[in-house]
Amino acid sequence: MSFTVTITPENITFDVESEQTILEGALNNNIRFPNRCQVGACAACLCKLISGEVTYHLDPMLTESEKAQGWVFACQAKVESNLIISLSD
Repeated sequence: MSFTVTITPENITFDVESEQTILEGALNNNIRFPNRCQVGACAACLCKLISGEVTYHLDPMLTESEKAQGWVFACQAKVESNLIISLSD
């Protein structure tokens, strides 16, 4: 099963297979997406989840405030539905 991820406001859309992370899906579709370590340590891939659902194998190092604001680590967030994300605040 695959899901669609849309990066707003650029309106860039790509498909992600279930069990893939947002970052894996972006890179597999040749989408430029900020990243460095790909393990959730550098925060370069931090993006804001506008709508949709993601899960993590391990809880990310986010504060409660960051979680409440919708921030996710794209390298660790497994796509569970169609998503709309933003790479900026």
